[in-house]
Amino acid sequence: MFPSTITDFWLSPSPTSRLLYSADNFSVTADAALEGDERLTILTTTDGETRVLLTPAVAATLALEEGQPVDEAGFRQRLEKSGISLHGADNLFYFTDKDREMLLGEPDAPSTRPLTEADARAFEQFEAAASEQDLNDAYVELDHWAVYGAFENGRLVCVASMYPWNDARLADLGVLTLPPYRGKGHARRLVRAISRHALARKHEPQYRCQLDNRASVAAAESAGLTRFGTWDVVSPD
Repeated sequence: MFPSTITDFWLSPSPTSRLLYSADNFSVTADAALEGDERLTILTTTDGETRVLLTPAVAATLALEEGQPVDEAGFRQRLEKSGISLHGADNLFYFTDKDREMLLGEPDAPSTRPLTEADARAFEQFEAAASEQDLNDAYVELDHWAVYGAFENGRLVCVASMYPWNDARLADLGVLTLPPYRGKGHARRLVRAISRHALARKHEPQYRCQLDNRASVAAAESAGLTRFGTWDVVSPD
């Protein structure tokens, strides 16, 4: 259903990983190569399988040993007692194989185009018209790996940008439409345009958003993306 670039990244064990326990759609794997906020991550796929990935040090903190039975409820109880807090899960959206082919077969809309340094003034005006919260949530930047904009009457009203994610062939994307211009399809067209750009460069588009961000979830689905699962990490220090 999903391209192998995606399933291999999320579901294939790394050479440095060691399975501690697996049963009943729940598994815990230790990997000494993890660091930072990703020293403990929790992936839950749409088929109901939960995969915990953590460093040996975190496993020791949680008193998890190889072969020791633990279910998801028990794991989360240990996590709560340890004082380790999570950031809050993100939805993970990708194009399926079928939708990916449909995406590649359509042209960009006339109102969308790549942005360059020559668009710096238009981008500054766009940022000035957006709220700080929207800018933080979307994380769109003019100097990202790929940046596209949508224009209405000569004004930049929607921006999408991407950057390669975790040294993988995934391109993490954010998109933001100024409030007066929402509901007109700008985000949908822009997400599809920048996704074609990524695919042409052998990267799979990745769309992440918080579980309670209904507008962002709707934008992902409107653009033809399908939810792969949810992913949570340790809360930043």
